[in-house]
Amino acid sequence: MSNGQWYPPEWPGRIRALAAGELTAAEPRRAATVMLLRDDATGAGGAPAVHMLRRRTSMAFAGGAYAYPGGGVDPRDDDRLVRWAGPALETWAHRLGVGAPAEAQAIVCAAVRETYEEAGVLLAGPTPETVVTDTTGDDWEADRAALVARELSFAEFLERRGLVLRSDLLGAWARWITPEFEPRRYDTWFFVAALPEGQRTRNASTEADRTVWITPGEAADGYDRGELLMMPPTVATLRTLRPYATAAQALDAASGQDLTPVLARARMDGDELVLSWPGHEEFTKRVSTVGADETHGGAKKGDTEGGAA
Repeated sequence: MSNGQWYPPEWPGRIRALAAGELTAAEPRRAATVMLLRDDATGAGGAPAVHMLRRRTSMAFAGGAYAYPGGGVDPRDDDRLVRWAGPALETWAHRLGVGAPAEAQAIVCAAVRETYEEAGVLLAGPTPETVVTDTTGDDWEADRAALVARELSFAEFLERRGLVLRSDLLGAWARWITPEFEPRRYDTWFFVAALPEGQRTRNASTEADRTVWITPGEAADGYDRGELLMMPPTVATLRTLRPYATAAQALDAASGQDLTPVLARARMDGDELVLSWPGHEEFTKRVSTVGADETHGGAKKGDTEGGAA
């Protein structure tokens, strides 16, 4: 392998099974992930660093791959209005390409919640102009654990704490949908945000064995050398962050980013299976099917397995 692209060996079998009607595509679950940035003068060229975590190798989905904090949307976060700072929900709905303001609220809530759950950083404050500065106390940790266990919705958490969600600290950056042949599928919005002053990241995720601050260029170069394992959406978003010298510049550029969903396509070319992501030719894979294992990860018709992002 010339780079660090995550490529499960069961994909060819699953693609063939889908084409033959032996596998039903799972409905993608909505999800959100956040590229948390901080200005870091020690980085290459003074570029901002991005917070990344390495998924445990035991994880069923993308084990060992570097990713950003993220996870699934909680449907409970669209059933009550939260205190909100930043663009109106209607504006967010238009930007995210969803039909209702409540849907947009749930997606943004997922982005902020997952950043808190997995990195200990909370993009919310007691007023529309502030953010909390310390979330390390026992009472905060109890609430964070309840969020992780889904015993508490994020909307309930904000209400209990009297906090305003700072949607103005987020910028929508990209949207990728897991290929139809994957058993765990996600319709994921990628956001960019700057680390709030006074807050620090920590590895609060049970799914990660390591976290790093690394410039997008250094991370992409590590992938190119085959040193850092990543999925195509991660690499693609890292590359689009490279031109920006500060976190503020990246946030300012978010409004101009294309949110057209990226979905992988598969086709046969003779004895080769060709897998591609439209608009991202570097991730194209050509796999010989001659003598290939016909198994497809134990999937069967109607397989709609889900899982964590």
